[in-house]
Amino acid sequence: MKIYFASGNTHKRDEMARIFPNHQVVIPLDEGIDFDPEETADTFFGNAYIKAESLWKVVGQPVLADDSGLCVDALGGSPGIKSARFGSEGGKNLDSSARNDLLLSMTSSLDNRFCRFVCNMVLYLGPERFYSVQETLEGELLRESRGKGGFGYDPIVFVREFGKSVAELSADEKDLCSHRGKAGRAISRLLEQVSSK
Repeated sequence: MKIYFASGNTHKRDEMARIFPNHQVVIPLDEGIDFDPEETADTFFGNAYIKAESLWKVVGQPVLADDSGLCVDALGGSPGIKSARFGSEGGKNLDSSARNDLLLSMTSSLDNRFCRFVCNMVLYLGPERFYSVQETLEGELLRESRGKGGFGYDPIVFVREFGKSVAELSADEKDLCSHRGKAGRAISRLLEQVSSK
């Protein structure tokens, strides 16, 4: 099955392609589709749903969308749904490195380092037929960046079960434990059930 993934992020597309090896995963950019819906919801589910529904209205085929972010306990769950826009002022977004530096500086004096990546994923098959899954990757904020892999906040989140930052994990390790990997596998199981009916 061809699945449209409602994102402009090629890193996420590649992760989804690994998680859905029996399906063709494409993003709007791959097919020259201009896609940038306004994410106005106040939950991960709400924003994932907005993206999924918006792309489905364009392509009329199964759409997968996710909204994800990093939630830091000591910051009351921030940056949360604003993770990609964290620290942005005047409409100018910071790059990943600058966002990471800002977050580390804001939490430098805090002892509570617990955090989690959250991913809500929506499989949208039509206006009355969609599925949603939300998963987490529990971690701890490091005090400096470690590792060159992954993207976003990966270099500053430590995964105790592996003894590494997310950016130090291999692709297989990350897919096994990540919020997006867990949500994707759950959606994949749902998709197989849907496809067989």
